[in-house]
Amino acid sequence: MDAHPEVPTQRPRVLVVEDHEDTRFMLRTMLERRGVKVLEAENGEAAIHLAADERPHLILMDGGLPLLNGLEAARMIRARDGETNRVPIIFLSGHAESDFQRAARAAGCDEFLIKPIDLNQLDNVLERHLRRSEQI
Repeated sequence: MDAHPEVPTQRPRVLVVEDHEDTRFMLRTMLERRGVKVLEAENGEAAIHLAADERPHLILMDGGLPLLNGLEAARMIRARDGETNRVPIIFLSGHAESDFQRAARAAGCDEFLIKPIDLNQLDNVLERHLRRSEQI
């Protein structure tokens, strides 16, 4: 038996769903600096599977994804039974029009952030959704 058992960490898990590598890198770097464990998916189908398997505490979901767009992926995550259907989903889009925001809300997204992402807004989102559930 190990004399010093490993203590499990309670770092929050955030699933970043983004098809652009540079944007994923930027989000991963910003989140890791804030003590967050980052999971990554490049398309909507991978996001659905990762959300079910890894049970993130928050999902940052891009709208324009290959295979399955962000709205459809959000709808499918919300349609699942269990904890996954309650995870906060933050929709990311370069489109600021209210139609996009309404579509994101209708798909089950909790909030909408406009790209390029403002770091203060991202911090506010983390504060609201992760600290509320006492994850960080």
